[in-house]
Amino acid sequence: MSPLLQMRGVRLVYGRRRPTLAIERLDLEIEQGRFVAVVGPSGCGKSSLMKLVTGLRRPSAGSIEVAGKEVDGPLKIVGMAFQNPTLLPWRTTLSNIMLPLEIVEPHRHQFRRERARYRQQANALLSLVGLDNFGEKYPWQLSGGMQQRASLCRSLIHEPALLMLDEPFGALDAFTREELWDVLQDLWMRRRFTTILVTHDLREAVYLADTVHVMSSRPGRIIATHDVPLERPRRPRTAYEARFMDIVAGIREQIRGERDEQPPPALQQDHA
Repeated sequence: MSPLLQMRGVRLVYGRRRPTLAIERLDLEIEQGRFVAVVGPSGCGKSSLMKLVTGLRRPSAGSIEVAGKEVDGPLKIVGMAFQNPTLLPWRTTLSNIMLPLEIVEPHRHQFRRERARYRQQANALLSLVGLDNFGEKYPWQLSGGMQQRASLCRSLIHEPALLMLDEPFGALDAFTREELWDVLQDLWMRRRFTTILVTHDLREAVYLADTVHVMSSRPGRIIATHDVPLERPRRPRTAYEARFMDIVAGIREQIRGERDEQPPPALQQDHA
């Protein structure tokens, strides 16, 4: 089976007058249905990787393919969730979840005709994440954890082939964050959408992912890959098992080593 995502020799430079080399020689392959986490020191290019994969930013060099096609613009087959839920305050929870269906083809052209079916799908997702009977509530009537659950539903309503998560639980308290790990894991086990999680939380990465990729300091590239041989479903006690803690400790040491390295030399103007 060919990978859903292939990145070969990817390079990304920001700016022209004072260019910054953000990513260099980045190679990455992700098979369909896998849950992958990307971690690394601050400023290593994790968010830039998100922009490249989703087509929001074009690489300065190298190639990126998703589902066998070169990425040359924003992708329609991607769902995204961020650290802040960004729910529209004037729309109900249900209406917020259905928003992608009003924008993304082919749903956009049939939204009015299929509205009842889409509403049923949105309610089913709400039920899966424990938000039964909250569809008519507004975001300000929901807790932070409930808003993030709704954000996950919104990212999945159009059944994307690829789910991109950028620190989705970073703004939540520890208890709520770990509770949502299980919500996300259970959703993934039901639907097996290919997932890329970008996170600073190494425990979160190991708890959720099949594979954890470690990025170097800037310019970012993949320097290590860790398979996570832990049975699913993983539950809170998993995070206290010796093998779990060993994986986390190994990744932490690699990242600490990257932080201790000297910063790379400035990028020359002719690389812009």
